[in-house]
Amino acid sequence: METINSWIQAYNEYVGGYAILILLIPTGIFFTFYLKFLQVSKFGHALGIVAGKYSTKKTKGDVSSFKALTTALSATVGTGNIVGVALAIHWGGPGAIFWIWVVGFLGMMLKLVECTLAQKYRVTNADGSVSGGPMYYMEYGLKDKLGKFAKYLAVVFAFAAVLCSFGTGNMAQANSMADALNSSYGVPVIVSAIIITALVLLIIVGGLKRIAEVTSKLVPFMAVFYFVAAIIVLVVFYKSIPGAFELIITDAFTGTAAAGGFVGSTFIMTLTWGVKRGLFSNEAGQGSAPIAHAAAKTEHPLQEGLVSSIEPLVDTIIICTLTALVIVVTGAWQAHDSAGVSMTILGFEKGLDGIGIGWIAKHVVSIGLFLFAFSTVISWSYYGTRAVQYLWGDKAIKPFYYVYGLFVFLGCVWGLDLVWNFVDMVITFMSIPNLIAIVLLAPVMKKEVTQYFAYIDKIKAERRAE
Repeated sequence: METINSWIQAYNEYVGGYAILILLIPTGIFFTFYLKFLQVSKFGHALGIVAGKYSTKKTKGDVSSFKALTTALSATVGTGNIVGVALAIHWGGPGAIFWIWVVGFLGMMLKLVECTLAQKYRVTNADGSVSGGPMYYMEYGLKDKLGKFAKYLAVVFAFAAVLCSFGTGNMAQANSMADALNSSYGVPVIVSAIIITALVLLIIVGGLKRIAEVTSKLVPFMAVFYFVAAIIVLVVFYKSIPGAFELIITDAFTGTAAAGGFVGSTFIMTLTWGVKRGLFSNEAGQGSAPIAHAAAKTEHPLQEGLVSSIEPLVDTIIICTLTALVIVVTGAWQAHDSAGVSMTILGFEKGLDGIGIGWIAKHVVSIGLFLFAFSTVISWSYYGTRAVQYLWGDKAIKPFYYVYGLFVFLGCVWGLDLVWNFVDMVITFMSIPNLIAIVLLAPVMKKEVTQYFAYIDKIKAERRAE
């Protein structure tokens, strides 16, 4: 295991990490200017779509835009928001949070693009359900440009998605749940592994609609639960908030000298850890969320793209920022013996001690982490099934469930370093082909934007004339 871990770590350090830096941020900047900051200018329009303002009974799809949004959010709002942020600060310093913000802002555009394309190129299955995602817009959208290589690229992506379902949405989450239950409540890891695996298998056999029902209820609850606790801490330490923002922004470009338990010391490390954990948090550009949004009921592909742009705002710019501020304003990031979830717990303990309830910190973080991570595991099972279906057909879906359950179990019992290194590796396997594909499909995306807003202008003109 140690040899495998060292190989994976070497790939992440010398290949995968730089590949993501070279592709992710430039692609996000390109589309932001190419589509004229659509993620900002049409944000209000996106909220209207989520509210059902543009839905009709004739709209085709499996679930509503709101449920597609909560399914995708539940797959992204997870361990990255609690453990990932703390790891970014531990290894890259407070400045890493600035780069998480950058990834979040650009991620709003990347999600918009990839989810629009997923809607455009989705297919209808024999049972009437729909399937979509990067493998479909690679195969059908790039056929004229790449010929038979379009299919090869799609197969590479789908296989990477299966691997990533075992890593990003499964093992990292299961590992964090088992660790939190063990450290906070003394639950043996093997007991957590058995119980969590059984619960996951009970839910995922119900398919997307059951997942959507569960997550549409779970996501709002867990978000409010965590949000309120973080706000209480920030109210107690309100005088430190301006200084925290100043530290994050200045450290983003200068790096901070290693001191105590803080390891990050250079600009490139700060940048790299911010981008890596930002991508892990919101998955924008990775190509996972389009699989969920492809199943949404919508009148036009761009409508769902606009809905999906909300995800990085909620997940990365809001929830990750709350965690980061709790850690920075309380000084928890400077604790020499804290990293990961222990750093986040320490931040909440220090913050809630201000009103005499520091003892509930471990419960706030542990329960929040469990809910975030569990919803991510069940949502990522859907992504994996769609990739498996694309590669091997419906007959492979049930066997996949059991393999997926096995990886939940393994994620609980394997070491933390191996799990997270595996996660970082498989994320690049998905992201690289997906980012290449959406850049090649940029003219198609531009056309979709022009057609949709011409359609909206026509509707508005007709309403004014009535």
